[in-house]
Amino acid sequence: MHKRYTYQPRAGHGLPHDPLNAIIGPRPIGWISSVSASGERNLAPYSFFNCFNYTPPIIGFSSTGWKDSVQNIVETKEFVWNLATRPLAAAMNESSASIPRHEDEFALAGVTPLPASQLNVSMVAESPVNFECRLTQCIQLTDAQGEAINSWLILGEAVAIHIDPALLEEGIYQTAKAQPILRAGGPSAYYGISEDQRFDLLRPDALRR
Repeated sequence: MHKRYTYQPRAGHGLPHDPLNAIIGPRPIGWISSVSASGERNLAPYSFFNCFNYTPPIIGFSSTGWKDSVQNIVETKEFVWNLATRPLAAAMNESSASIPRHEDEFALAGVTPLPASQLNVSMVAESPVNFECRLTQCIQLTDAQGEAINSWLILGEAVAIHIDPALLEEGIYQTAKAQPILRAGGPSAYYGISEDQRFDLLRPDALRR
């Protein structure tokens, strides 16, 4: 019989740190910029983030609590995802600080606000990839009993995508060259990726053609 460490999350995990976000990881970072209806900029990282659809491209992040990013996006129906990279790791981390709503995380993190092309939202100029997004859904999550929980899933369609040309080689985006950083478990763990960790697999359907 295979041995397993087993726990029921509602009863607690019994470990020094919750293993959930270490197991489901490493995870891409949703470095989200937004603006309030009154024009106050916001920039914040979310580690529950991913891409959910190809055509149209839909990305999303989940916020534990109704935070400024969620409030802004519901007000304006707009946000930008900025790729968090190894050179920008410290700035990304700084932008996670809890500060009053009227204070500007762009200034706090020392990054440059760049006007978006389709939206009234600032992008991180130093980030090599930016997705301009329009809100498609704001969903309050529920548990298995159907009870609403204090977490909100924001989904948005990317209506403009900006890529540093240095990351395109013969028209192919070079993932490792962008140096994306990925959130792992515990209070501080992140990972990067490198080309020597790459491997390739073709889907079975492609092999049968």
